Amino acid sequence: MGGAERTARKRRQEIAAKRAVAAARQAKSDRNKVIITVVVLVVVAAAVIVGVVISNSQKNKTADAAIPTKSVTLSSGVTAKRDGATVLVGKDTAKTTVDVYEDFLCPVCGNFESTYAQQLEQKVNDGTIKINYHLVNLLNDRSDPVGYSTDSANAALCVADAAPDKFMAFHASLYGTQPEEGARGYDKNQLIKLAQDLGVNSPTLSSCVNGGSYNQAVSDAYQKARTDPALAQEVGGQTGFGTPTVLVNNKLADWQDPKWMDALVSQS
Repeated sequence: MGGAERTARKRRQEIAAKRAVAAARQAKSDRNKVIITVVVLVVVAAAVIVGVVISNSQKNKTADAAIPTKSVTLSSGVTAKRDGATVLVGKDTAKTTVDVYEDFLCPVCGNFESTYAQQLEQKVNDGTIKINYHLVNLLNDRSDPVGYSTDSANAALCVADAAPDKFMAFHASLYGTQPEEGARGYDKNQLIKLAQDLGVNSPTLSSCVNGGSYNQAVSDAYQKARTDPALAQEVGGQTGFGTPTVLVNNKLADWQDPKWMDALVSQS
C-alpha cells in the first residue's frame, strides 16, 4: 500500500469517526429533547392538576364549615316583622324609613354591609330610622351549585318568623363570612345550624328552611323589583335594577357617596 493510499484511507477513517461522533451527539441531543419535553409536559400537567385542586378547594371551602356567628344588640322597642320577602326592623316611632334591596351572595352588598351596618344599627337603636330589608335572589344562578341566593333569603325569612329578635344577627352572620360569587354557598343544613347557634330553637325552623317556605315570595320580590322603574339606576351606561339598591323615604340614595347618611339625620 502506497503512502498516498494510506493517507487517503486515514482521511476516510477520520471522516467516518467524526460522523459517528456527530451522530452519537445528535442522538444524545434528541434523547435529551425527548426527556426535556416529557419533563415539561409532566410539570405542566402537575401544575394544571394542582390548579384544579386549589380551584376546587377554594370553590368548595364553605363545605361542612360552621358559619361563624355575629352578635347584634338591639335596644328596647326595636322589633323585626316579616311581610312577604321583606323584614322591617326598627322602632314604630322612627320617622325615616330606609329600604335596602339585597342578595346574600352579592359581593357589593357585602361591601355595603361591612361599611354601613354598624352605623345603621346605631340609628335603628336610637330610633332615628327603621329599615326595610328586601331579600331578593338576583344572583341565584351565580353559586355552584345554583340556588344559594334563594336558600339564604328563605332561611333569613324563616328566622324572622321563628325568632324575630335573631334576624339581624342571622343577617349579619351571613354577610360576615360571605361565600364568593361563583363558588359554593352554604347549604340548608348549614343555614339551619347557624340559626340554632344564634339561639333559634323553633320546631318549625327546619321544615321552613328545608321546605323553601318563602322561595316563591323571594322570587316574586325580585321580579317585582327588577321591573319597577322607581328602582332603576344607571350603572356602566346601562339602566336597570341591581343590588344593593337603597332608598331613603322612598327616594333613591347614592350610598356610594360618603355623605349619603346625612339625609338620615336631616329627615328624621
